[in-house]
Amino acid sequence: MVLVGAQRLTEHAEHVNSLNVFPVPDGDTGTNMNLTMTAGVTELKNHGTGGLGSRAATLSKGLLMGARGNSGVILSQLFRGFSRYAASLEEMNTVQFAAALQSGVDTAYKAVVKPVEGTILTVAKEAAKHAVYYARRTTDITELMTEVLAKAKEALAGTPELLPVLKQVGVVDSGGQGLVYIYEGFLQWLTGGASSEAAATLGQAPAAIAKPELHTPVAAPIHVPASAQAKLETEDIEFLYDMEFFINRTIGEIKNAVFDEDQFRKALSVNGDSIIVIADDEIIKVHVHSKTPGDVLNLALRYGEITQIHILNMREQHRDLLIAGMDAAPMPELFAEVPVEPSRLVDPASLPADELAPYGFIAVASGQGISEIFTSLGVDVVLSGGQTMNPSTEDFVKAIQSISAQHVFVLPNNSNIILAAQQARDLLEGERSVTVIPSKSIPQGIAAAFAFQEEESVESNQDNMQNAVQHVKTGQVTYAVRDTMFDDLEITAGHYIGIADSKIVATEEGLLETSQGLLAKMLAGGDEIVTVLAGEEADGAMTDALVGWIHEEYPDVEVEVHNGGQPIYYYLFSVES
Repeated sequence: MVLVGAQRLTEHAEHVNSLNVFPVPDGDTGTNMNLTMTAGVTELKNHGTGGLGSRAATLSKGLLMGARGNSGVILSQLFRGFSRYAASLEEMNTVQFAAALQSGVDTAYKAVVKPVEGTILTVAKEAAKHAVYYARRTTDITELMTEVLAKAKEALAGTPELLPVLKQVGVVDSGGQGLVYIYEGFLQWLTGGASSEAAATLGQAPAAIAKPELHTPVAAPIHVPASAQAKLETEDIEFLYDMEFFINRTIGEIKNAVFDEDQFRKALSVNGDSIIVIADDEIIKVHVHSKTPGDVLNLALRYGEITQIHILNMREQHRDLLIAGMDAAPMPELFAEVPVEPSRLVDPASLPADELAPYGFIAVASGQGISEIFTSLGVDVVLSGGQTMNPSTEDFVKAIQSISAQHVFVLPNNSNIILAAQQARDLLEGERSVTVIPSKSIPQGIAAAFAFQEEESVESNQDNMQNAVQHVKTGQVTYAVRDTMFDDLEITAGHYIGIADSKIVATEEGLLETSQGLLAKMLAGGDEIVTVLAGEEADGAMTDALVGWIHEEYPDVEVEVHNGGQPIYYYLFSVES
């Protein structure tokens, strides 16, 4: 079911992308859900063993680490709740399947700070609610899935009534549509309409997902100004065994033992560090760097049966780097469709305290010029990303672990990336101190980086950066990919559109006219500073003409121009008082 559900999503990812509310060329919900689902199924294919519950847990792990964008994070949480319910089961009846769907909905709603109805959450909720009701009336899982799919489609059709912006532009919710495609795959398998050969092709993204060549985002390389690996001697890696495993509390010689998470962490810390423990009633996920792996496993056996054990020798990894002539740990390949296992080669906890910087920074950016701006502001790691290129939870985890600092600030710089960053922070709780500043745009991220003060406390810096984010107006200029109406603006495919924060406020056939219209709206409040980030397709003469217009129309406004090099958006504007 999962294989065919994922395959069906892959086949229709571009349609899900096209349902983006804004008619911009970077709709990415389908891409994010597809890559998230692919990561989960890849983990399932590579490491899925045992019965239904064990495989569900493996799928959930892959989805959790591979989650991209808000839709991908929510999808991972739906399956996380499902797997929690299914953890101890070898098989499922209709009542249990329905309850697992409801558990997924409960988990997803808890993961989102402000759930919005009319989205994938609503589709999942209504489908699960109906499943719980109908499961008492049938023992046939195919019949139940038929009902679940029908209710999901009904809920999807109703999303425009719950979210006015969907009704305004004439689309259903994109994330909800993606979930419906997955459910269609479930039913397709149950009714015999899909072959194992079709499912086996999973992970081969269709060519339709690729954007036109002229507007294809090009991921700039990660920028890491300084590497702790260059200072690290192999023998200095004290806790050399990188261990990851699950404890199933419902099986083995000891079942349902009382689990004290704080006491367990303390016991692991005696000869270990980099500890992550994620526990529920049935499954405990453990990650630790340890001197004594045998002691760790003996400790774990007190609570259940150990599964999916992975142990790596980090000294061996470091020697391999030295033999290869490298003085720094290679960063993970970002945005690969199949995430690789975390190497965790940089272990800040293994370094002397005086070598740890008080603060470290991660920022997400698209465009060489923007990446260089963040680097010049002291950002340690710049993850290449933005719209259509959302970093996964695992990308953030690896980036955080690569920084030798006592506290790490993360600037997502895109509203669709914040959840993945927060999920990475939560996964590293107890191991690393991390704050996610909810910056929703590149200008907001730059303003936050400017507001940072090395001598201030974590709390003061957090307040200052969040305050800076709130006082920046962001403008973006791109082109429309379809005809539509938006807030009484008639938008024509191929024309340019100007977006002020989250609202389309200008559209013209010409780029200069659209940019002028957008800036006129943004400067209506008498602001004094305009920063222009020119994209990779911006023409120099056009930029000069735009700056000349600003000086003429707003003589008291200070203008700064930088070559951002960002794809898709010809200009990014920042307006401040």
